[in-house]
Amino acid sequence: MFRHIGEKRTLKHDLGIASLLSFVAGVVNVASFIAVQRLTTNVTGHFAFFVDEVFKFNMWQGFIYFLYIFFFFLGSFTSSVLVEIMSKRNNRQIYSVPVIIESIILFTVAIFGQQLISESPNILAFLLLFAMGLQNSLVTKISNATVRTTHLTGLFTDLGIELSQLFFYKLKDQKQKLYSSIKLRLTIISFFFLGGIFGGIFYSIVKLYVLGIVGTILLIGLAYDDIKLKFSNRAK
Repeated sequence: MFRHIGEKRTLKHDLGIASLLSFVAGVVNVASFIAVQRLTTNVTGHFAFFVDEVFKFNMWQGFIYFLYIFFFFLGSFTSSVLVEIMSKRNNRQIYSVPVIIESIILFTVAIFGQQLISESPNILAFLLLFAMGLQNSLVTKISNATVRTTHLTGLFTDLGIELSQLFFYKLKDQKQKLYSSIKLRLTIISFFFLGGIFGGIFYSIVKLYVLGIVGTILLIGLAYDDIKLKFSNRAK
């Protein structure tokens, strides 16, 4: 699901990466909000707060909201740069580095999170926003913008459009393409929701160590993908 790109990608690959990464994003979204009351999987709300604080002349608080936006952007930028660099060196491992960096950030917040909550909650938010920007850019590039996993606004918009099109598109090929796209949207929404439930339940038990759990899940998904690809190549 991480290794196949372009024409080699199938709906199965997109469903696999969508379920894994949207689940991770759902956990991060809820855990960070409970921990520091910050949304870390998208920046739409932060932009509104940034403008509001600027108009109130609360420049320092406005700058903090600007940094939230910037760190999400920086994660996206970094992910794309890493992918371009890796594509010129080792195409097989092209998407491994951003996933590993995201996992390291999740482990770091899991270990030092409680200290950051009391001393520097904004740094905790910066780290998770960077990680989610990293993830969103990565999955967008892998899937050729078919899959986005860190926020749901666009997904519900696309889902609404595609469901309405079912009433008008009658050809078999058109309907099949719509069904596949709707299935993908519903998978992302469902796993984001499940990740949120998982994050809320386990945060109440283990606090921010729940991010260490999803960091491990990310690495397992990456390792599984690598092993599966090796066996597939040997079978050919």
